[in-house]
Amino acid sequence: MKYLRTFELIEAVVRAGSIRKAAEDTNLTASALNRRIQNFEQEFGWPIFERLPRGMRLNPAGELLMQHIRLQKTDLARVQSQVADLSGQRRGHVSIACSQALLPYFIPEQIAIYRAEHPGVSFTVNVRDRAQAEQDLASFSSDLALVFEPVHLVDFEVLFALPQPIHAVFRSDHPLAGKSDLRLRDCLSHKLVLPTAAYGVRHLMETAAARKGHTLAPVVETESFDLIRHYVTRENAIGFQIPIGLSTQEQETIAHVPLSERDLPVGRLLLGQMKGRALPVASAKFGQQLVAALAHWADQQHVPPQA
Repeated sequence: MKYLRTFELIEAVVRAGSIRKAAEDTNLTASALNRRIQNFEQEFGWPIFERLPRGMRLNPAGELLMQHIRLQKTDLARVQSQVADLSGQRRGHVSIACSQALLPYFIPEQIAIYRAEHPGVSFTVNVRDRAQAEQDLASFSSDLALVFEPVHLVDFEVLFALPQPIHAVFRSDHPLAGKSDLRLRDCLSHKLVLPTAAYGVRHLMETAAARKGHTLAPVVETESFDLIRHYVTRENAIGFQIPIGLSTQEQETIAHVPLSERDLPVGRLLLGQMKGRALPVASAKFGQQLVAALAHWADQQHVPPQA
């Protein structure tokens, strides 16, 4: 425990990239912070920073130490939440990395449900694309990830897989709004609003278009799924989203139709954690709640969950 404060100071230097900026962030003088780091390096037996003309960065020994620090922090959080359980309290903190599609409706509802029963638990929601979410788990920046079409899945332990077809999203008066069997080629002659290449929706669409010999040429490309959903009401364009990110309350202004599986395979929304990691109690309990909620959503939509 005696090194916790020093670990916090080391993390501050890593974030800031310099002693001077980290000293401002931690309310210390630069000389006091530098002495603290040097004293730790002397006790540790190795330097952990490269001291550069314009700042500081971790050397290989420092990178290994940072992995240890993150493990120590997450283990301490797990023990603290377990101790809180022993006293009949439910306290703790949950950090989750998730795709933008989950932000408008699903995640806020689930956090509110959890906090209604456990008001002592706080949350951090990190908006991440499919590669960043896996990096968050590996660096212990997030306890859980709920992401559409992750990239690598090397250290990703899947807790639940929810099939999600890609839906075309347009104004309710759009000429394609009434089609029951919507093909990709039907959309390509219209103005397209697409997410950037970092997102699973775009990846599946690019792959499908290339297979058919087509090229996607969006009039608007963005990292914001909110912008996609709202822009189609401004111009008679077509956006794309997964259904869990859409609301039935918008039906008067927005319609959405699934793209035919003959053109686009159904993607997977995966809930997961770092493989082999023992989560803090609050995060583990929230993960169990998410599994139940996703299973309920699948049941309501008559979607068979995947293993």
